[in-house]
Amino acid sequence: MAIQPVNADALLHLRAIPNLLSIVSPVYGCAPCLEDLVERLLRAVDGRCDAVEIILVDDACPDNAWPRILELAATHSSVKGLRLSRNFGQHYAIAAGIEHARGDIVALLDCDLQDLPEEMPRLLARSREGYDIVFASREQRQDGLRKRLASRAFSGVLGYLTGVPQDHTTANFGVFSRRAIDLVNRMPERDRCFPLMVKWTGLPMTTVPVQHAPRTSGRSGYSLRKLINLATDIVLSYSDKPLRLVVQTGLWFSVFALVIVLVSVYRFSIGDVAVAGFTSIIASIWLLGGVVTFCVGIIGLYLGRLFNASKQRPYYVVADRTANAEDPA
Repeated sequence: MAIQPVNADALLHLRAIPNLLSIVSPVYGCAPCLEDLVERLLRAVDGRCDAVEIILVDDACPDNAWPRILELAATHSSVKGLRLSRNFGQHYAIAAGIEHARGDIVALLDCDLQDLPEEMPRLLARSREGYDIVFASREQRQDGLRKRLASRAFSGVLGYLTGVPQDHTTANFGVFSRRAIDLVNRMPERDRCFPLMVKWTGLPMTTVPVQHAPRTSGRSGYSLRKLINLATDIVLSYSDKPLRLVVQTGLWFSVFALVIVLVSVYRFSIGDVAVAGFTSIIASIWLLGGVVTFCVGIIGLYLGRLFNASKQRPYYVVADRTANAEDPA
């Protein structure tokens, strides 16, 4: 069943239960961790709120996580489950989870237990100081060298392209107010990236240093190719600087071409006319051709994003849900 994105009118009627904590976790490749995840979360937040709901979003998990989610929902009344019809991606699974979350405080964490549930009380305590956005800062990441380097490089490039400094120690793990979640849910863009969207709101934000655990089971769902595709999607969706760089590149090549023309005219005027070599002509043609193709490709990527956005398709589809998981619309 297709779930349409939550609109502003629907959000006004969503029921935010006082002191209800909603914990959202996208599930992919970590089915063996789910029981431990739920039990540790319940112990960690015990006494910190009046009620808790844990929303597990099965993003077409390859290790058959849905039966485990159904068992957990039958055992723990606080556990709710959503199963997406196919693998939409982590940020779209997060979008599904936060649109179904009813609490006045919403927490996010990955299901692989690298984000420690035991850190949740510290994040909740900081949010009660008046911060709408509290991110966990993983200062000592327990990921592989390639992933750490890729994260640093991506944060640096994204910060340069967006003009907003990006912290490579933060990801999705954090605690967010109802106000912040409602604003993110109202954003209509098809390309979702929760950290960038919630930071865009400009609401009071802080970070809390947390411990980061090594992965105990499964492996990351992000291959190098997926990381590159995700980075490309995010850059094209949240920055127009590549287009401005294309314009700047065109201007610099125009200036360079004008200088060459002026030099050629001057040499012709003084009788110093040399026969151009084949190599220099071919090199110039290939260089200019490559630059033009690259610039047209950048523009084409942006047009492709506009084309996809114009379709107005839902950015996730819920195929199944546990009995206690309500439709937000």
